[in-house]
Amino acid sequence: TMVDPKNNESSATYFILIGLPGLEEAQFWLAFPLCSLYLIAVLGNLTIIYIVRTEHSLHEPMYIFLCMLSGLDILISTSSMPKMMAIFWFNSTIIQFDACLLQMFAIHSLSGMESTVLLAMAFDRYVAICHPLRHATVLTLPRVTKIGMAAVVRGTALMAPLPIFIKRLPFCHSNILSHSYCLHQDVMKLACADIRVNIIYGLIVIISAIGLDSLLISLSYLLILKTVLGLTREAQAKAFGTCVSHVCAVFIFYVPFIGLSMVHRFGKRHDSLLPIIMANIYLLVPPVLNPIVYGVKTKEIRQRILCLFHVTTPTSDP
Repeated sequence: TMVDPKNNESSATYFILIGLPGLEEAQFWLAFPLCSLYLIAVLGNLTIIYIVRTEHSLHEPMYIFLCMLSGLDILISTSSMPKMMAIFWFNSTIIQFDACLLQMFAIHSLSGMESTVLLAMAFDRYVAICHPLRHATVLTLPRVTKIGMAAVVRGTALMAPLPIFIKRLPFCHSNILSHSYCLHQDVMKLACADIRVNIIYGLIVIISAIGLDSLLISLSYLLILKTVLGLTREAQAKAFGTCVSHVCAVFIFYVPFIGLSMVHRFGKRHDSLLPIIMANIYLLVPPVLNPIVYGVKTKEIRQRILCLFHVTTPTSDP
């Protein structure tokens, strides 16, 4: 333990992160594919940002929001993966309290920002399909920039109380966390004090951010569906084609997040590898898959990627 158990008001100075319990021998080798996925995520998202930035025809709201999503994906994966690699390769399991707090704040605030950007992308699709004549006037570039700034402010503001709520807690029992990085719901369970304030705060954040955003995204797509069903088949296919990538990104982000939250709320601590694996998936899979989904499903992005690597494509390619 990290503190004297006789002192019930002790504070943490460091925490111990874990790798993959029961797979200590194998985790050294498992780190190689994880590192490869991390590099794919960074390179894939940087490629998206580079293409959109250098191609003036892609300076539209949908692609600017995609750049924001790619930037956040890089930051989210980078906030956890280097330390995770250090755990797997060098058994560097100790993380100082302030470093844990910073990592926790980064992961949660960046996730809130990404949720806001996904909502903005849903609003962009709604205006483009349901009110196409107003799209250029509603989503101007200055307004898109303000939406991006609002996403940063919102994510930061929602997590601003987090350091206060964690620093007020005494830690006098175990200092061993159940993940390879710091999460609020994981750290607060180690406290030897009433954590109801932290639980209520966590629920408020989830409901006001993830809950509200997912509800508004669902509403956007219900309105889009209502409009699309009144179009011709050719127009329906075109409209659905512009939404497929975003729908995939929404599911890629929200499904692991909701699954991890459910495991933390209703699962037993240290009962299996499931929460650890889900936590790793939550932070790594979306950054890996989003560039692939947009690269494959979005014709404009796909063509620029092929040109970037000097691969020709038929003009009739759908």
